[in-house]
Amino acid sequence: MIATLVAKLVSEHTLSLDEYAALIDARTSALADELAGRARETCEAAYGDAVFARGLIEFTNVCKNDCYYCGIRRSNGACERYRLTREQILACADAGWRAGFRTFVLQGGEDPAVTDEWLAELIGALKAAHPGCAVTLSVGERSRESYRHLRAAGADRYLLRHETATAAHYRQLHPAAMTLQRRMACLSDLREAGFAVGAGFMVGSPFQTTEHLAADLAFIQEFRPEMCGIGPFVPHRDTPFAAEAPGTVELTCYLLSLVRLAHPTVLLPATTALEALDPRSREKGILAGANVVMPNLSPPERQGDYALYDGKPRSSADAARKWADLAARLEPLGRRLVEDRGDPAAAWASVVGPAAASVVSPARGAVVLAAASRPVSAAAATAPGSSSAASFPSTFPPVPSTKVNPS
Repeated sequence: MIATLVAKLVSEHTLSLDEYAALIDARTSALADELAGRARETCEAAYGDAVFARGLIEFTNVCKNDCYYCGIRRSNGACERYRLTREQILACADAGWRAGFRTFVLQGGEDPAVTDEWLAELIGALKAAHPGCAVTLSVGERSRESYRHLRAAGADRYLLRHETATAAHYRQLHPAAMTLQRRMACLSDLREAGFAVGAGFMVGSPFQTTEHLAADLAFIQEFRPEMCGIGPFVPHRDTPFAAEAPGTVELTCYLLSLVRLAHPTVLLPATTALEALDPRSREKGILAGANVVMPNLSPPERQGDYALYDGKPRSSADAARKWADLAARLEPLGRRLVEDRGDPAAAWASVVGPAAASVVSPARGAVVLAAASRPVSAAAATAPGSSSAASFPSTFPPVPSTKVNPS
């Protein structure tokens, strides 16, 4: 039976919820090796031996949310808050561009000070300084109008992990004010706005079951995000989940292979969280079918403050050294670190067809929700008002240098 499921996934790129669950439960080292080999072949068919680099700039760790697993959650009074200035962000990107990075990821908590105008001005400055670069945003849930504004400003991609495709599980990981229905609505809004969209989920999070993971895979198969970030749950000492066991590198890599086979042209990172558990896990992720790496270009003195989980890797090396080190680590794997934006659209349409490459409607996304979770009221999914402010600040309001608990 398992051999039949593997053959079906490789040839048809689709399985049912029960079939995904059966493959997850059947995991062995031998099966993981087989799936990894198939995943590498599938990745090479779409992208050759290229691995794409994204320069990560973590520009604010202020967040209004209180996710139970996250080290920068609002209630963590031990977190030293910061916001980079526009000048600091541009300096990080300048160094990255010189080193070879052609995509910059602006990542931050859901910081109320990050207005549409501020972000739009920053996006414009990045595009003007580095013509042809891609700008990816990862700044959480915003209104539909905000997403349209940011896309019109020139942002190309947006990362918003769904974390889990099961509503009951989502409620176990987040406070009541946050709902899976709202998260899925944001993903649909992002696609409607014209972004290349990234989703993703944690592996080994508290309360997670095989059925939850099967629902995550089914959602990726159905929604077909251009990017998918999955990584192991790693606990943070100052969260309600501090005593929970982490996920594993082995299961994460197994699921990376399944994601690659379900969605052959997805841009799939070997995430930083893997390296918190195993310093060589970036290579393991690439060998499992990943084709994106995201080294941190943030100022070294701030990398430790953007601590979503304990043991997060940090480095004082400059961008050029990070590029050279990554290239050297990839070469023995038969992979090349390339100076390229790494856009998904051309390969995506050629492999799965133009129809699958078109916008996915909210109704299609709801198919998996209906199968994987209890219904959530429509009122819970109502988008908040625009976060835009009247004027653009050259810098954010100051954050105290002492440890704070932001409102």
